[in-house]
Amino acid sequence: MHDSARDDPQCLMGATTIAARLVPLVVFLVAGGVLGDRHPRRRVMLYADTVRAFAQGGLAVSFFLGRPSLALLMALAALGGLGEAAFTPSFNALVPSLVPRDRIADANALRGLAQSVAIVGGPALAGALVAITSPATALLVDAISYLPSIGVLLFLRIDELPRQPSTMLQDLRSGWRVFWSFPWLWTVTLQFTLFNLIVWGPYLVLAPASAGRYYQGASTWGLVLAVYGIGSITGGLLILGRRPQRPLVVTTIVTFVWVAPSAAFALHAPLLVLCCAALLGGIASAVFNGLWMTTVQQRVPPEALSRVMAYIAFGAYSVGPVGMALAGPVSEVAGIGTVLAVGVGWQLVANSVVLTLPAIRALRWPSQTTPNKTVAV
Repeated sequence: MHDSARDDPQCLMGATTIAARLVPLVVFLVAGGVLGDRHPRRRVMLYADTVRAFAQGGLAVSFFLGRPSLALLMALAALGGLGEAAFTPSFNALVPSLVPRDRIADANALRGLAQSVAIVGGPALAGALVAITSPATALLVDAISYLPSIGVLLFLRIDELPRQPSTMLQDLRSGWRVFWSFPWLWTVTLQFTLFNLIVWGPYLVLAPASAGRYYQGASTWGLVLAVYGIGSITGGLLILGRRPQRPLVVTTIVTFVWVAPSAAFALHAPLLVLCCAALLGGIASAVFNGLWMTTVQQRVPPEALSRVMAYIAFGAYSVGPVGMALAGPVSEVAGIGTVLAVGVGWQLVANSVVLTLPAIRALRWPSQTTPNKTVAV
């Protein structure tokens, strides 16, 4: 007999539920960007968080009542995906409305710090809750965790830009024109999209498999994730107060080491080296995300920012799962180490090419008086 996830009903149910959430997230993400530019972003986020809380609470209740059907799990997961599709573009575009222009970078650094802490602490808390109580209780706590966000959004006051009446198709086209008008923007988005397809998607599947085959299994993978999270926290602290004159040059350089964990797993490096690689990868991810988000928010007109953020996020969400799906079958033919090594090689070559582009090298940190480039929307 062979042990395969395809033969495990629980694994199949989990994979199906994840797919049910991911599909509406990807399909409606760009529409969520239109909502964020057409309506007050605070209101869009408020409704989206309410939907997500309801979906997660529904999952908790269904498990409290017994063994829920797959159809119910898929429906609630899809509802959560819709909520995230509406929430994410508005959330990513909200920072410039909350802080002065010269503090956007620090706000993004602090936001990244908070997310990194949550990434490190969240799974640990969830695991403790499941061990002490039950999965249903952990889901209920997750649903309740949306309430502080909903409360803050209810009382948050933001000066919203006036919106011109337009159709959904007009909004999509004008948002795309803004996105395409910045060569550095679509170049880095394309690079990051291919990174998710060729590097990060396969890594998320094959690194745990490598940990099980060449290391101590789940304990090694858990340690790598924890050290990666610590690296993300460290990277967030490193960029606090930093104003690099050429931010995209810095983001491109740091992403050379973002593939350090993939390289370490491909080489079956000693555990200490593996942890050091994970630490460097976490630092690189925080520095990239903080500076990249700040650059976009500084340069893109506020009235189109949610749509542009949606186009950026679409690249990340749409192809990453494809890379994850292909990683297993390809690795069965070529080997885990080969697939991870190809990703490392791709990233090194792609980064080298991007680093030579004038659009990347010429972009500089704006002064406080530098206005956003105006593009017809």
